[in-house]
Amino acid sequence: MGPLARPSAAAASVLGGPLAETLSVVLLVAVLLCAVIRPFGWPEAVVAVPAAALVLATGAISWDHARAEAGHLGPVIGFLAAVLVLAKYCDDEGLFRACGAWMAHWAGASPGRLLTAVFALASAITAVLSLDATIVLLTPVVFATAARMGARPKPHVYACTHLSNTASLLLPVSNLTNLLAFSTSGLSFTRFAALMALPWLVAIGAEYLVFRRFFARDLAAGASPGPAGTPAAPPLFALVTVGCTLAGFVVASAVGVDPAWSATAGALVLAGRALVRRRTSAADVVRATAPAFLAFVLALGIVVRAVVDNGLADALGRLLPDGSSPAALLGIAALAAVLANLINNLPAVLVLLPLAADSGAGAVLAVLLGVNIGPNLTYAGSLATLLWRRIVHQHEHGVDLKEFTRLGVIAVPAALVPAVLALWVSLQVIGG
Repeated sequence: MGPLARPSAAAASVLGGPLAETLSVVLLVAVLLCAVIRPFGWPEAVVAVPAAALVLATGAISWDHARAEAGHLGPVIGFLAAVLVLAKYCDDEGLFRACGAWMAHWAGASPGRLLTAVFALASAITAVLSLDATIVLLTPVVFATAARMGARPKPHVYACTHLSNTASLLLPVSNLTNLLAFSTSGLSFTRFAALMALPWLVAIGAEYLVFRRFFARDLAAGASPGPAGTPAAPPLFALVTVGCTLAGFVVASAVGVDPAWSATAGALVLAGRALVRRRTSAADVVRATAPAFLAFVLALGIVVRAVVDNGLADALGRLLPDGSSPAALLGIAALAAVLANLINNLPAVLVLLPLAADSGAGAVLAVLLGVNIGPNLTYAGSLATLLWRRIVHQHEHGVDLKEFTRLGVIAVPAALVPAVLALWVSLQVIGG
């Protein structure tokens, strides 16, 4: 995946500058509102795909720029599809049920120990299988585990959404935003992980301390667990496949092969095993790729590129600090966090990466810190948080907006500032 080209503000437009800019912004707002509200239960692509077609038809984005954006996002979307399949069939193999049994067994009657277990597992699952696995597959398991223990679910369920964002910093495969940053940074898979390891640990540690303090009453309430059972043996085949897939990422990066091929191989192994055993169908495998969501990502990228081409790049370029000093990295991360909460983190990263690329890999990774940690402040900050809210409501567990926001106001700066400083330390030691 090559680096993003810096967008030109001089894209040809049938409408003319002000009209093209207005249309692009209105369509972006409409796409994001649909993603947040999902009227009539529509998938996000229902509005995003026509919006992308409209910016193309009116010339708000040139066909050359649209093709360039599609070419850049194509491998990223393919990778995302493969990881979604991998996570789905890990779940079918019983990996997440085994995680829930281990958490309950290890925690005993202690909600505090359960929170520690959730932090450990959610961080590992987010890093390796992506944030979607933590939201869609682990969150229901955490609900069931807390109920089995008789513990208050709130601290543990909130941890799932916070860690789906914060703990997705480590690997290029952990988040769609990471894949975009990885392709822009010019770093290898192992160098990316090495630079992000310290910020990842620091951010998770800061979140953990905030959670222990914020939810002290819930964690002190005690629990009344049911009969203890013996944790089931973890699914060895799924674990070996995931391990080999991770090793494949490293090898593929070292020899210049797109990591999407490694993810595809792992997905084919697990899906193929399920097909041979007649536990799934080809249609189920296709559905596991979430085609509507993949179409949404591509369409959103084209609409965002139209907004960038029609003036947003110039405006943000004047605000974005230059260089990789601690102050510059903090400024870049803060701007990225604010923009993520205003327009969602996926459009934010698409807008900021081409601008940050001029200042080097350090600035690109600072953008990533902002768009991954920052969304913990609001519901609309990331698609993962929106999805988490729907899952929580399905379990008839209310989410208080004031409480969610109050937690975010404390946790976001507590995690973001030390994580940025940790990134600066990593850049000094390892080099960008």
